[in-house]
Amino acid sequence: MQTLANFGDGGPGPWILLFPVIWALVIGGGIALLRRTVWRGRRGGPWRRPTVENDSPIAVLGHRFASGEIDEDEYWRRLSVLNEEFGRKGGAA
Repeated sequence: MQTLANFGDGGPGPWILLFPVIWALVIGGGIALLRRTVWRGRRGGPWRRPTVENDSPIAVLGHRFASGEIDEDEYWRRLSVLNEEFGRKGGAA
């Protein structure tokens, strides 16, 4: 019985099954690499988080200023107080 492309007569034998496995690994590795690098950047990863969260007091103050609830002087006065409490840590003092 002739199997695996004439194995007994000098054909490739069982090694012919290895090539589809190699191609599957190459394609799967390429997809995994793209998912971890390029495609993740479009969704926004942990490295693209905004420095101020939307529900933080500084963001709320900015929204109030943008909507016209408070004027510029009030904004800067409150922002200076909030920066002391919630501002960036490790900055030059």
